[in-house]
Amino acid sequence: MEVRIWRGKAEGAFSSYHVPVRDNQTILDVVTEIQREQEPALAYRFACRVGVCGSCAMTVNGKPRWTCRTHVTRVAHEGVLTIEPLRNLPRIKDLVCDMGDFFQKWQKAGGKHSGSLTRADKPALVDITNPARVTANAAIECINCAICYSACDVVAWDKDYLGPAALNRAWTLVNDERHSEREETFDKSFGEGGCGSCHSQGNCTRHCPVEISPSESIAGLKRAAFSGLPKMDGN
Repeated sequence: MEVRIWRGKAEGAFSSYHVPVRDNQTILDVVTEIQREQEPALAYRFACRVGVCGSCAMTVNGKPRWTCRTHVTRVAHEGVLTIEPLRNLPRIKDLVCDMGDFFQKWQKAGGKHSGSLTRADKPALVDITNPARVTANAAIECINCAICYSACDVVAWDKDYLGPAALNRAWTLVNDERHSEREETFDKSFGEGGCGSCHSQGNCTRHCPVEISPSESIAGLKRAAFSGLPKMDGN
């Protein structure tokens, strides 16, 4: 199998390697084998190897994927793999991106949870049947892998757009009764580069490895601009 891997920073080129096809082989297995046996200087990220951390996300044959969960047989239909870093993020070296912009936009969208209780207070009693809580739970499993950010065409041409992950996070907090700054987070989601910039193309939802729908979360924020913030405790 031929494997073409991006080498260098923004200015760079593809280098070709050949790796034997093996049973149950993942893209991350291929990259690791090349780094260990052919190209020791190859830079890439990984941690858990089982689809929990999201750090191994790369662009494989043109699409952003978790490489630890993507089997070669699913994507190398022509016997060729082309592996690049994620789109829409500055390239540090080879397959490694600078995630700084991604996380800064998360904060700009009001993504930090702010509670009103102290250690001396009893834990908040959350009604899991409350519609707002159900809505928050549907979007809360994001692990910051940045695949949606890489897949988003709006991010590609609008450097100020906060991106799907950041706005999805804002939506979970707007629906969280324990978050003491719900209105502030909502206002930030409509600030410069906020949800008004989303074109509802749906690439974020289509590529999310954990099947979250940032498109739906952004649509929820837009609806709330007319209907008001989600009600808490039935009020």
